[in-house]
Amino acid sequence: MRKFFITFFMTLGWTGISAWASSSPQENDMGHLMTRLVLQLAVVVISARFFGFIVNRYLKQPRVLGELAAGMIIGPYALGSISLPLLNQPMFPRLEAVLPVTPELYGLAVVASIVLLFMAGLETDLPTFLKFSAIGSLIGLGGVVLSFVLGDLISVLLLPGVDSFMSSTALFMGTLSTATSVGITARILSEKRKLASPEGVTIMAGAVLDDVLGIVILAVVVGITKIQSSGTGVEWGKIGIIALKAFGFWLFFTVMGILFAKKLSKGLKWLKSNDAIAGVSLGLALFLAGLAEMAGLAMIIGAYVVGLSLSQTDMANELRERLHGVYEFLVPVFFCVMGMLVNFATLKSILLFGLAFTACAVFAKIFGCGLPAFLSGFNLRGAFRIGAGMLPRGEVTLIIAGVGLASGAIGQDMFGVAIMALLIASVITPPILIRSFEGSSGIRSKKLIKEDDKGCQIKLEFPSIHIAGFIRSHILDAFHSEEFFVHRLNLDSQIYHIRKDDVFITLIQDKNIIRLNTAFENKQLASLIVAEEILELKELLEGVSKLQSPDNICEELVTGLFKEE
Repeated sequence: MRKFFITFFMTLGWTGISAWASSSPQENDMGHLMTRLVLQLAVVVISARFFGFIVNRYLKQPRVLGELAAGMIIGPYALGSISLPLLNQPMFPRLEAVLPVTPELYGLAVVASIVLLFMAGLETDLPTFLKFSAIGSLIGLGGVVLSFVLGDLISVLLLPGVDSFMSSTALFMGTLSTATSVGITARILSEKRKLASPEGVTIMAGAVLDDVLGIVILAVVVGITKIQSSGTGVEWGKIGIIALKAFGFWLFFTVMGILFAKKLSKGLKWLKSNDAIAGVSLGLALFLAGLAEMAGLAMIIGAYVVGLSLSQTDMANELRERLHGVYEFLVPVFFCVMGMLVNFATLKSILLFGLAFTACAVFAKIFGCGLPAFLSGFNLRGAFRIGAGMLPRGEVTLIIAGVGLASGAIGQDMFGVAIMALLIASVITPPILIRSFEGSSGIRSKKLIKEDDKGCQIKLEFPSIHIAGFIRSHILDAFHSEEFFVHRLNLDSQIYHIRKDDVFITLIQDKNIIRLNTAFENKQLASLIVAEEILELKELLEGVSKLQSPDNICEELVTGLFKEE
């Protein structure tokens, strides 16, 4: 019987696929378009996950490299162009357009980029950025300026047909050189326990400004490209307006978002559902992304602003957890689709330029970020650590390259150069960074280390780890019942962040000891909630201790039932 059903369903599936493949639907047939999209998406998701797993598990490299490689392998310039027997056509036919993939698939990649930048905004540590804003801004600005100048300059010097620093191709290559992705750096520093070091914090603070400036520059370059494509030539007045509009849009909505974040958070809490809150927040990111596009800017600016605005609310961790599944599904699709845009045939003619461009990008980050760090109080070792930490390229680079390719400002060859620079920088960063952190301190001036205001600690010690775990779960439930957001940092440790409005508490269980760390002004509130919960548990345990035997337990339960009746 089981063989019969297997044969039946295989025959049915084969018949359905053959019928769909043998039919000749028109290009505007919605059913055909959606079927093709579903099949393409299935191949993209499976391939991205598989190659990401292989690269991460066996090569010890970030999954993004595997996802990019998956796109290159299955894309229209590689295996995707092979005609399949069942489909009577390639899975990813090469389109004769600016983008070689279907608009439907590229549309999913655009939505994925919005989700990516929204989550990046949520993960931005705004207090850390403000604390090290002076040094971080100087370092980020130095890296952006030198990277843009060298990227633009080398394009003018080495690319045929590019004879002006204001040409669309030169401007986009300069913009591509500016972007930094500190995901790889953050992971390495976290594993080496250097994320809270002066160098680690400075890298993270500088990277925030680096990404923001890169996004703003992208908006300006897109505006300049539109002006040039209209045939009106370079008009500095219009360029100034575009730059002012881009920076003004980002600054206005960022300031308003931060100022009204608490009111926005309060309004979202009215929904009384964490899933609804996450959905509406993502909807706001999509809405502001659309407004940014309507204003002539890049969509990712709006998405990043919404994430940044909500990053300091008490629901930030909850939003990340609720949207984690959406992120894990869409973002690999984005990287895989970006890999599918690489045309290997065009790379042969620009291989030397690609290597030169990558070398300039690496030099610009190390020197452009390292020199301001050295002048700010770091020694040569610390300055090199910061420069090396700013080397990786990632999602922002791909987004900028995708926008340039879609707008026609750069071709398939320059998009391939962007991918080459991303891969090389991402591969060489881990060994360089790990080696640089071996040795003595990287600071030259003791004034560089800013001491935080010391908070207070509530310490609870229990006879065993099991009792401590039992008490911990009840304390967390007590905070949750008081409308606090409770977030566990990772599954390997018992560390929790507890937040509500301006109240921030860290709960740590270390074997049979529970510690709660918070600011002095929050000590009374934390102590009160913990004390009430422990008193309730004490009364419960005292009641249980009076039950001396199983017979007594049954007798008291029966008596209780009769009393209720």
